[in-house]
Parts: sequence; structure tokens; C-alpha cells
Amino acid sequence: MADGKARYQTYNAPAGGWGAAAATAKVLLEQSVVTKGSRALLSMNQPGGFKCPSCAFPDATCTKKLEFCENGAKALAHEATKFRVTRDFFARHSVTELMEQSDYWLEMQGRLTEPMRYDAASDHYVPVSWDDAFALIGSHLRALESPHQAEFYTSGRTPNEAAFLYSIFVREYGTNNFPDCSNMCHEPTSRGLPPAIGVGKGTVILDDFDHAEAIFVMGQNPGTNAPRMMTQLFHAHKRGCPIVAVNPMPERALMRYTEPQDVVQMATFGSAPIASEFVHIRIGGDLAFLKGMMRVMFEREAAGEAVLDRAFIAEHTTGFEALRADILAQDWAEIVAVSGISEEQIRRCAEIYIRSKATIICYGMGLTQHQYGSQLVQQVANILLLKGSYGRPGAGISPIRGHSNVQGDRTVGIDEKPTEAYLDQVQRVFGFAPPREHGHHTIESVEAMLAGTAKVFIGLGGNFVRAIPDTTRAYDAMRSLDLTVGIATKLNRGHLVHGKDALILPVVARSERIETAAGEQFVTIEDSMSNVTASRGVLAPASDDLKPEVEIVCRIAMATLPDSRVDWAGFIDDYGRIRDKIAAVYPALYSDFSERIKAPLGFHLDVAPRRLAWLTPNGKANFLVLPGLHVDAPVDDPAMLRLSTIRSHDQFNTTIYSYNDRYRGVYNDRMVLFVNAEDREARGLAAGAKVTLETIAADGIDRRVEALTLVDYPMPRGSLAGYYPELNPLLPLDHYDRVSGCPAAKSIPVRIVAGAG
Repeated sequence: MADGKARYQTYNAPAGGWGAAAATAKVLLEQSVVTKGSRALLSMNQPGGFKCPSCAFPDATCTKKLEFCENGAKALAHEATKFRVTRDFFARHSVTELMEQSDYWLEMQGRLTEPMRYDAASDHYVPVSWDDAFALIGSHLRALESPHQAEFYTSGRTPNEAAFLYSIFVREYGTNNFPDCSNMCHEPTSRGLPPAIGVGKGTVILDDFDHAEAIFVMGQNPGTNAPRMMTQLFHAHKRGCPIVAVNPMPERALMRYTEPQDVVQMATFGSAPIASEFVHIRIGGDLAFLKGMMRVMFEREAAGEAVLDRAFIAEHTTGFEALRADILAQDWAEIVAVSGISEEQIRRCAEIYIRSKATIICYGMGLTQHQYGSQLVQQVANILLLKGSYGRPGAGISPIRGHSNVQGDRTVGIDEKPTEAYLDQVQRVFGFAPPREHGHHTIESVEAMLAGTAKVFIGLGGNFVRAIPDTTRAYDAMRSLDLTVGIATKLNRGHLVHGKDALILPVVARSERIETAAGEQFVTIEDSMSNVTASRGVLAPASDDLKPEVEIVCRIAMATLPDSRVDWAGFIDDYGRIRDKIAAVYPALYSDFSERIKAPLGFHLDVAPRRLAWLTPNGKANFLVLPGLHVDAPVDDPAMLRLSTIRSHDQFNTTIYSYNDRYRGVYNDRMVLFVNAEDREARGLAAGAKVTLETIAADGIDRRVEALTLVDYPMPRGSLAGYYPELNPLLPLDHYDRVSGCPAAKSIPVRIVAGAG
């Protein structure tokens, strides 16, 4: 439970600035790493140092001595913490006792120090040798009737080298079951953009922010989830670039911000309004907003204005007429009703876009986590194509990824739907025939567990059971397994909701040195703008009994595949050999990998649309139509409200740093429900009342979360927000985007029930 009395008050100070500086100092002190942590921060995101273990936003040109943000400092402090989870800790606490503790309490216990195995007789984790742990995994995997009965999860913190070897091992084992964290966030980018522009990544690099004439930030809260992005937005604002923020919640950093590295601003307690236009969109209203903007463009083109880039459209695209017909068929009254935005404001935003000769559209999970999230992302690609906003400085599409290497993991093979060309390369380089049948994404993996067809789960990082939807069913699914393996730095819920056999395998962290028989090693990371850079830890490992992820993957492979054709032992000591194999499998992207990575700032992977090349079947960029104005299936219930699950400012993914969310004015509480005051009053409820929230679903399953405190917040009518993962029990497993498999966590149909339950 939280310490102290819950309180809710408006936060009037700017984001960043002294508040961020104070929070950084506080977390270093809490984790007792003021000296060590401060020293490590000077190496984070710097040449020769390590990459931030938090978000995937790119580094600048390293002209700044402090290339980190508040949340990066929190991630490092919790990673470098002095606190330890030892065998004595597990001897004192049974798993049943630990399940009663909060996610925050589990996080605060510190770093794991040695491999542990669950002992059912005592309900405790007990020490196990590394050799015995690998032997147990190998025996379980070899005993399965089919390789498809195993699920192999990957966290976005996994570096390229470990992720690549993991993908090779699992395919040599015989399956493409690769549920990963991308499935739960930006999978609509990975699946939606390739049919449109030929690549499932953004087309923007960091320098483009210096040349943009307009920036749209849609469905994203960069002040919390990618704080280093605020530097680019701050400087764009200073030079007069209009910034349009589109979000159901007026996030503080986009309203007013102090740049922590601006000496004058800090000294004078100054700040700046970042967004020149705030579009207070209704949950699920983004498609209507985009179509409204495109309708303005088509109307003005029809009136004789040269609004569209006709030459670009003619040379590089197909599907233009179908898109125009769809857009002009939309009724303005319905556009306004669905978006919650006035026609006047939509026209004003369209004017900003029309005037700009170089526009960047950034987006986050506010767009991707809908039932038609993949098609919604395609509409972002559409509006940029209309003005030829690719292949020029300052323009393009920019999905802002979450975890630090989630994009890199996909690039090097973590993909349940691999291409035939990739599989051919794997066979050529490694000499075995990989499986061709597509595997499971996250939702399908949980469905397989519930059906009893999945028997083993191995998690390479992450906190799978807290991240996935339908918490009660997810717990049942995990507990049905024969073996669960958690490869992690810290204790989390996933280690307590486990199979009949269970292992916890502790790893060397991103900030720590990797020493092998061949000497010190480094790993590589791909950020959300396709830059690949080296990451070399600077701290001593938290325990002498930790192993790097690469070695763990290799040892699992060796225990599982005694007749493997791959020289797993050879990869354990020399990571350069792994990079050579990555280059062999991906010659177009990673040629001469070992030499190029020596550059202090790494190198940029080729993104074809930047050079106006389209890797689609027809060789063109494609305008793709999503009929209508809705991004989620309609719900026939007059009491229905749309719930978006969100993260607090003191949180990264499922990791809870504290019970505070200072930018939203919430302290000592996470069981809150942000509500429009008029929606609350219409239901006869008082501010601060305790209520129950229940899901509206047709599957007959009762999903509810009780004892939520109503907090008035400037939400659009019909929209609610509450914290993830506490509200994951409300998200049905079946409520997801069919193209990508991404859960529709930003638009859950719910009703408020009076009373705490």
C-alpha cells in the first residue's frame, strides 16, 4: 500500500525544470546510489557508455554532458540500487505471501542475485545452480510433443545480440511462437505501415525536428513516456514551429515546459507553452479528426488551390481516387460528433498542415491501441502522402516507441510472422531449415495457454503477466503451464504467477559491465528512429552470480539442442561473432556491422521511404482506406464510457516507481478514475466517491475493478482514464486489433457502478 494519505490537487508548475531535477535527486537518494548513480548518469547515452534502459527516443549528437531525462534517471537508479533480493529473502517469504504485496513493493526489494527454482512443497523459491536450471529448461522443452507448445517472450530491453540469438535458437528448436512487448504497443505500426509505405518503422531522424515547419503529436504523452523528446519540441517551439497536440488528456509537458538544460530558463524559473494548438480529442476520435483535415484539403483543392503535391502523388502512389471518394463521403456533422472537435478547430489544424512545407506527425499508443489501430496508422501515412511529406528534411511519420530496443528486437528476428526471404537467409547462414508456419503473438499465446496447448513459457525480460489483458484469465493461463522461466534483473509479479515448475534467472543489467573469457563485451541497441549504437555498461554487476542475456540464451540452446548445427558456445565469449552473423542474415541493413558500430554515434539503418523507395509489392506508396469514422466496434449501451489505460509519471511500463503522478496532481494513490465532471454529475456521483468499474462485453465474463476514486479531470465527455496495469482486469483478451493482435487498451467499453464494491 502507499505511504501517506491520498490527495488530489491540480499541478500548476511546468513540466521538466526544477521539479524534474528534484525528482532525479530524490530517486538516487531513495535507492542509496547518489554517488554511483550520479557517476553512471554521466555515461548514459554517451559514446563509450551505455544506452538508457528506459525509452527508445534517440540520443542527440552528444554535445551535451547530460543526455538523460528524469525517467531515465529513475530507471538507472532502480537498476543500480543497493538493495538485493537474496536466498534469505526467499526463505523468509513464501510465494503466497509475496502475492499479497504490491507491484511497487516487489520493485523496491532490489536486484535479483542468483538463480532460483520454485519448490512446491514449501511454496518458496530455493537456490538452484545455473547448470541445473539450464538442464531443467532443456528437459521440459525436449519432452514437449511439439515445439509449438512453447512460448518464447521477448522484452524490449533485450539487446540486439541476445534477441538475434534467441530468434535463431527458437527457430532451430522448431517454432515461430514469439509473443513480445511490441505486440502490446506498436504492433499496428509494424503491421499497418508496410502495406502503405513499405516499412514498419518511422521515416524521421532526429535532425528532422530542426527543419520541420509543423509538428503534430498525436496520442502521445512525451513528457512522461519519452521525456528527452521534449528537448526537440522545446527548440522547435523557440524557433516558431507550430506544434499541434492531439490527446484526450491535456498532458502537462505539452502545455508548459521548462528545459532542464536551459540555464537561463532554470535560473529565472521560466517556462514555455509547447503546444500552439491543443486538440482535445474524444477517445477514438482520431480517425474523424484526420479525415476532417483531409476533407478540408480536398475541398480546397477542388476550389482551385494547389494544396496537394500532385507530382508526388502521380509518381509515387496508388489509391488516390479511392481515398478522395472515402473522405468526401464523410459528413461534417458526424466528423464533429465522433471527434468531439469543432469544425472550426479542424479547419485551423488543416491550415497549419497545408501551409507547412515540412511536417512531422508523431504518434504513440493513443493511436495504436484500438480495434482498428493498424488502419488508423495508415491514415496518418495517407495525410502525409497527400503533401509528399516523405524523403525531405523535416518531414515524415514518427511512431515514438516505448521500450529501449523494442524496434531493434523486431529488426533482428523477433517476429511471429517472419518473411520467406528472412527464413531463407537463416537457412543459408545457419544450415538448418527454420519453420515456415506463423507462430503466436501475445494474445494467441495466452489463448493457447487457456486451451491447454501451451506448456512452457520463457520470458526474456519483462513482466508478461502484468502487461497482458484480462488479468484474472491471464493468471489462470500462466498457472496452467508446466514450466515458466523469468529472465530478469528485478523481482516482479510474473515470478509469482508461475507454472508447476518455475525458474528465476538473474541477468547483468544494461548499465553493468559484461566480462567474458575474451574480455569486456558490448551490446547494440536500435532506437525508435533506426539508429544503431553500442551500449557498454560501466558499473560492476549487482552479484557475482549474474549472467548476461547472451550467455543465458546460448546455454538454454545448448541444453535443449544437443545436436545443434549452431556453435552456441562460440557466441558466449565473443559478441563480435554474433554481429557478424547478424550482418550475414541481414546484408542490406547490417553489412560491415562490426566496423560501422565503432563510430561514436553508431549508424543509421536504411529506411527506404527516406530515399523515396517503396518496398511494397507494387513498388508504390499506397493510399489505404478505412471506411467510416470509428476505430473501435460500436457498443449499444447508453451507460457506456470509453476507458483508456495510462501510465503515471512515476512509472515505466509495469514498473512502478512510486504512487505519485505529480503532473496529474495525484499523490499516494493509483486506484483512481479520471472523469469528466459532467459525466460524473450525470450519474449522481460526488467527486472523490469510490466506485466500481465494469466492462461491457458480450462474452458473459464478469470483469470489474472496485474501490476506484473518482478524480475530476479535463477529459472529453464520454471518456475515462485510469492506471495500467491496475485496470488490465477490465480489458478482455478478445478486445484487440485483428490485423496486428494489439490489445485495444485505449478504448475499453465500461460502465460506472456506484459503490466501492
